[in-house]
Amino acid sequence: MPDYTLVGLSGSLRQAATNRLLIREAARLFDPAEFIEGDLNLPLYDGDLEKADGIPEAVQQLADQIAGADAVIISTPEYNKGPSGVLKNALDWVSRTEGNPWAGKPVAVMSAAAGRAGGERAQSILRACLVAFRPRILQGPEMHLAGSSKEFDDAGRLTSDLYIETLQDLMDALRAEIQR
Repeated sequence: MPDYTLVGLSGSLRQAATNRLLIREAARLFDPAEFIEGDLNLPLYDGDLEKADGIPEAVQQLADQIAGADAVIISTPEYNKGPSGVLKNALDWVSRTEGNPWAGKPVAVMSAAAGRAGGERAQSILRACLVAFRPRILQGPEMHLAGSSKEFDDAGRLTSDLYIETLQDLMDALRAEIQR
């Protein structure tokens, strides 16, 4: 039986996205844990929609998953030097739910991108976006997966010992933060 529940959020909606692969690898290395992959395929945030219809069911489900998790793992691509709109939209929607599911929640942030910096700028901006929610964002080790499309095998596993070691260290730090 898993000791912990982790929620993983990929800033890319593509099923084969390297950010999706990265959160799955993180959960595998964290093991044992129940792993829930959050669905960020949400409507665009619209105050008029919220006023007319309330919080969409998919948004409330995501907020409940975050609130019920022991920790959250977030991986962002880098689109035009920042995190994806999909990820920012999810943060905006969840911020509109009752309570604050992020408060005090251990969060590991990582990035996977095509460029040689591995999404470093996007990750920095994402960290700044999270601050208002008061989670316990791990400060390191930093996981920036560069050239991400070449870093996974056919089974979706990381192939570089350096990246595997960094991700394992990050998951060990996340486990320690949960236990703190």
